[in-house]
Amino acid sequence: MIVERTANEVIIRLPASVDTDELQGLIDYARYRELVSGFTVSQAIVNQISDEINKTWWNENRESLTK
Repeated sequence: MIVERTANEVIIRLPASVDTDELQGLIDYARYRELVSGFTVSQAIVNQISDEINKTWWNENRESLTK
């Protein structure tokens, strides 16, 4: 792995043998960090949104998981 910093970006070079699903997870996390870097939100709001997402997910997936 090679990490290079330029004036405008960080470049990461990985071998082609890297698992693309795991790499996508890393890229998604980096994108998330980039998107939220300018926001200041209280933990209470984060918890509320998380609870809403989890409730929605459970309602959509409950049937297939409880068979």
